[in-house]
Amino acid sequence: MKRVAMVMAGAAIAFATAGVASADPAYDRDPDTNFAHQLHTVGIYGQKDYNAWIGKIMCKRMYNNVDTDAAQTATFVRNQLDRDSSTEQVWQFVGLAVDYYCPEKRGDIDHAA
Repeated sequence: MKRVAMVMAGAAIAFATAGVASADPAYDRDPDTNFAHQLHTVGIYGQKDYNAWIGKIMCKRMYNNVDTDAAQTATFVRNQLDRDSSTEQVWQFVGLAVDYYCPEKRGDIDHAA
């Protein structure tokens, strides 16, 4: 009887997690899609590929010391985003891009805060 209950519980867990995973299969595999979803939560929209490109170029600029501090990074991002983007949205973009594309640079951004 215990064995049947364990099998049933295992099947229920597998069924429940399979439903969640299949709801949006690209969401877990594609960082650009995940990044776009996070940007939408702070009111930043636009083409997924374009926003991902901005984030990746931003990180490349940080790695290559083109932007020597977080303020220069934010200025680069501001110049790429919609002109109506707020300062808060620019910094949110920078923070999210670092999380997705260059987490090693998190300290540089946190230091500026």
